Amino acid sequence: MIYAGSAASPPQFPKDGLPEVAFLGRSNVGKSCLLNALVGQKGLARVSSTPGRTRVVNFFRVANALYLADLPGYGYARVPEPMRRSWERLAVSYLVGRAPLVACVFLVDARHEPSDGDLTLRAFLDHHRLPYLVAATKADKLGRGELTRRAAALRAGLAAGAMGVFPVSAVTGAGIPELWRALREAVNRSLEVKHGA
Repeated sequence: MIYAGSAASPPQFPKDGLPEVAFLGRSNVGKSCLLNALVGQKGLARVSSTPGRTRVVNFFRVANALYLADLPGYGYARVPEPMRRSWERLAVSYLVGRAPLVACVFLVDARHEPSDGDLTLRAFLDHHRLPYLVAATKADKLGRGELTRRAAALRAGLAAGAMGVFPVSAVTGAGIPELWRALREAVNRSLEVKHGA
């Protein structure tokens, strides 16, 4: 995987038509850590100790097969309201009507109940009929029984409309192969539809 560039406006989004997977979630949920874990490259997606540092859409190209798009987080950034609204407009401009977008990875913290921001994002994804799966991050922080309970609660609640729930840990690597498999299946399905298979 290589860093392929950042976009602060739609004209800067990739134009080569490769399938894209968007990563969405609150500012401290671990998007950058998960991206690094998925490709086994520490430090490729910059991990900041200050939530809310991602202010553009960062694109990472996996071989010549697809892009992973890291979108600005929500919920924790201590920034002026006009700047926050501009980030939201950028995210919406990417998500709505983006032809190469085949799936969204909706990240939530496995340890906590969904936030208001999480519920708002779920409603947005459902309203726009965007296919998504839920990655429950920081799974290594919970015991097996509690993790099973939290995953079941997500399947019955926040992730009821999702393609699946995947407890993952960027620290231990747990759940990473299963998440990759689901993403590849989503990409393959989109290519079959595109080519009329």
